[in-house]
Amino acid sequence: MEEATREIGRGVASHCEREGGIVPAAVEKAMAAVNAVAQKRRHLTGTKTTDPYHAQLWILGDAIGEACWLKGHASGIRRKAPAEGKIRVDLSINELLQLSWLAHLGFQHMMPNYRGFEIYRFNSEEDAKEGALAVGKIEGVIPAKDRPVSDLTVQFKNRQKLITDWWEKEPDRLRA
Repeated sequence: MEEATREIGRGVASHCEREGGIVPAAVEKAMAAVNAVAQKRRHLTGTKTTDPYHAQLWILGDAIGEACWLKGHASGIRRKAPAEGKIRVDLSINELLQLSWLAHLGFQHMMPNYRGFEIYRFNSEEDAKEGALAVGKIEGVIPAKDRPVSDLTVQFKNRQKLITDWWEKEPDRLRA
């Protein structure tokens, strides 16, 4: 049992110390407790009590499991985090499609030689609102100091007004 415990300790140490890490204090403490119990002479009794060696092995297993989970969890968090100086945005497929068309149209209108009409148009008020929301999400993740407009709510409200004006149910008419 002592030899197996030493092998486990070496395996945990090599796993934890990889990439400049250290063996967690809980694992070191549990290993020391297992070694301390192993040094003592055990007297087996006829009672049904838990062997102290087994109890320390359970504690060691728990400490190793927690250390491995924490290391894996931290690695997953680092993997999901955006690279230095980058921003990550979560978009649905529909929002991504809306933004791709809007970006394409915006690019065309920025070109000095653009003279045509694009085939793509919003086909409903809901479609236009989804596009406006997607653009708002992109604008919202731009750091405040880098935004071309300081108040994003003004742009959002302007887009909403364009949408409601176009799909107005009954136009306002002057009555005599």
